[in-house]
Amino acid sequence: MGLKSVLCGKVEMKANKDVFHDIFTNKPHHVFTMSPLHVQGFELLEGDIGTVGSKICWNYTLDGEKKISKQILETIDHEKKVLTLKEFEGDVIDKYDSFKATLHIETKDEIDLVSWTLEYERPNENVPELINLLNFVVGMTKAIDDHHAN
Repeated sequence: MGLKSVLCGKVEMKANKDVFHDIFTNKPHHVFTMSPLHVQGFELLEGDIGTVGSKICWNYTLDGEKKISKQILETIDHEKKVLTLKEFEGDVIDKYDSFKATLHIETKDEIDLVSWTLEYERPNENVPELINLLNFVVGMTKAIDDHHAN
């Protein structure tokens, strides 16, 4: 059995929180124009954008290397502003037994936050924690927020 891990990152938003939720649920194809240093491409593989069960593909650069992630949209809760993506093929799942990312937009003490939770399973102790991927997601989030705040 693998080693289960959870990493969380939160970013205070300058832009409207509804805009951020809308981008990842209804306009993920715009992410690479807002954060081109992080994401270079998006493709809808199956289904409709913004619907549970749809399959998407991201092309991105992590630590100077081109990567790919094919994901299925597992859950969307528009009221709570939560969505979950599970990788079914790609560079992360090639090394890890499982990988899921949850995006949650929340307000705490009148501060809007984008929260990312990365859940994954490492096959053994020699496979590193995904700290670099969490840093990537936080950097992408800040770039998208800057794009909308300006």
